[in-house]
Amino acid sequence: MITVKNVGFTYPGQIARAIHGINFQIKAGEIFGFLGPSGAGKSTIQKILIGILKRYEGSVQVLGQELREAGSAYFEQIGVAFEFPNFYSRFTALENLSLFRSLYQSNTVEPRQLLARLDLEKHANAKVSEFSKGMKMRLNLCRALLNQPEVLFLDEPTSGLDPVNTKLVKDIILEKKAEGKTVLITTHNMNIAAELCDQVAFIVDGQVKLISSPKELMLSHNSRQIRVEYRQARELIQQDFALENLGQNASFIKLLQDKQIETIHTQEASLEEIFIQVTGRKLA
Repeated sequence: MITVKNVGFTYPGQIARAIHGINFQIKAGEIFGFLGPSGAGKSTIQKILIGILKRYEGSVQVLGQELREAGSAYFEQIGVAFEFPNFYSRFTALENLSLFRSLYQSNTVEPRQLLARLDLEKHANAKVSEFSKGMKMRLNLCRALLNQPEVLFLDEPTSGLDPVNTKLVKDIILEKKAEGKTVLITTHNMNIAAELCDQVAFIVDGQVKLISSPKELMLSHNSRQIRVEYRQARELIQQDFALENLGQNASFIKLLQDKQIETIHTQEASLEEIFIQVTGRKLA
């Protein structure tokens, strides 16, 4: 679906490259995450992939075409939701979506259907100026889905959302994956990346430092231990055991038999901890 080969880009008037030597592939139906601190090059890569920046070095092929040669038909096939939504604030939600819908030549989704899916139907006739950030983020996703895109670009898709609406957005992203759509997520939220992404790319200083699946990364950085928490005289106590030969560990078996167990967890490193280990940088 997407093939990026040895891509670099330098902004006009700048000496240093914003990105260089970027290589990756994304399969159809895959959720791919770009992770990195501010200024790492994530936005530049995203702008190239959505067709805004054309004067890049190397090759970028999306949906079988080189992007520097792609015309307006490309925008009929992709959906984009930036972190900071930009709408006509004096228009209602429905008026905004109807306007954007009119710009497409391909088949589109009925705006009220999308508003209902994002729990915004009751606000269809409210002006966007009255919307909270979370409501604007959900309306932004509605706009990105209008043209039933084959590739969906989402920048911090759960920013400003409460837990209920975060789950709603995650469910929609997974629905698109199940439909065979390709989703690219740019985020600082490691929990979202770990939950949703099939592959993640660690980006620092304009380069991709690592590409792998979150599960493989966390398993490879596993301390090979489990931690048991149990109650003893109202006090919560932790005890660690090696995973090797755990079934024959007499202390572990006795603990399970004798104590009031609260939790048992394997000790995988978090995605953020792995990012810091691999890149030497924090996401902030």
